[in-house]
Amino acid sequence: MQPPDELTPLHEAQALVAGACEPLDVVRWPLSVAGGCVTVEAVLATEAVPPFDNSAMDGYAVRAADLEPASAEAPVTLQVVDSVLAGHVGTVTLGAGQCARIMTGAPLPPGADAVVAVEATSTGAWEADAPVESQVSVAAPFSEGANVRRAGEDVAPGDLLVAPGSVLTPARLGMLAAAGQATVAVHPRPRVGVFTTGDELVGPVWPLAPGQIRDSNRAMLVATLAADGFATVDLGHVADDEAALADAVGRGITSCDALLTTGGVSMGAVDLVRVVLDRLGDLRWLSVAIKPAKPFAFGLVGRRGRSVPVFGLPGNPVSAAVSYELLARVGLRRLAGFPPDDLVRRSEPAVVEGALRRRPDGKVHYQRVVATRGDDGMLRVRSAGGQGSHQLSALAAANALAVLPDGDGAADGDVVDVLVTG
Repeated sequence: MQPPDELTPLHEAQALVAGACEPLDVVRWPLSVAGGCVTVEAVLATEAVPPFDNSAMDGYAVRAADLEPASAEAPVTLQVVDSVLAGHVGTVTLGAGQCARIMTGAPLPPGADAVVAVEATSTGAWEADAPVESQVSVAAPFSEGANVRRAGEDVAPGDLLVAPGSVLTPARLGMLAAAGQATVAVHPRPRVGVFTTGDELVGPVWPLAPGQIRDSNRAMLVATLAADGFATVDLGHVADDEAALADAVGRGITSCDALLTTGGVSMGAVDLVRVVLDRLGDLRWLSVAIKPAKPFAFGLVGRRGRSVPVFGLPGNPVSAAVSYELLARVGLRRLAGFPPDDLVRRSEPAVVEGALRRRPDGKVHYQRVVATRGDDGMLRVRSAGGQGSHQLSALAAANALAVLPDGDGAADGDVVDVLVTG
């Protein structure tokens, strides 16, 4: 066990977590459930997108050569010989002076090489079920390929659709679907169990007895996990009782891929989470050189041949949130298959408005701030309020954490690193 006065640099604690968390076993899932997951293989297109030349708008499929003499003074009149709807194909090959009505997305009929928007014709508008006009006038020339989406213009067979290690965003899923992919190999989203500890905690519907406070951590962490794309299992609140804690840990590691606890990880006489986890697994108890969130526990706990990472977060709400952001989130993203260089949120510079004060104490401070982006693209940050580890109001108002190295803080106009979290 690490001596209580020895501080562990944050990067070392993050490396410990990342090194112990292996990506979950690969699954092949349908696109409908794979959103937010990380791919494990390159996916190449087997089909062209679009699969055929088609119209980019409602109008008339034409032969561009027929429109070369067209002008406002002397429009060209074409004979309408067919109507092509989306999902259907033309039945007439266009000859000289002929055209076909066409809907957006419908394939170009044989002989056509351009599309004239309906607004650019004498009709000005038409509906799919209207009878075919015998003639239509076009007042401006249109070049070959005008308003035509070419086959393979977006994706050609053999093109790389997604690379290994890519997050499946909605747009990427749409692209896979457009290219005829039904399933994709991914690392699944980790199922993360969450329970809070402490006799002082009570839920929102119960009256507060003397000495009790509301359990805010569980609701906050469950929502944070969901926002980060992880599946969550709410394991409830557990009293300061060894048997109850051991049961909660057992249920968590049996049904989940990782476990988050809050409270009971310091050096207090009733910090029983330490006792239980030390008995069940291989845990490290760290004093991380940050404020808030100095106490942190991490390790692997096994039961019935299964070992899962367990993250012991501090009990104060702000400390729990910061500990999750800087440490637990790193391990969970690794379980989800994120590459090693994409586990920690990237910081960016920001100009301080006002001042962000602190005292030297050998730790890096993560102050809760409100970040806004100016017209010049530069972030500007101001304090979100009280910086105590119990002060949820400032955490709720904040959308970023300002990184303040050991020292006296930052003055008005200074530039600091910022982690934008919301």
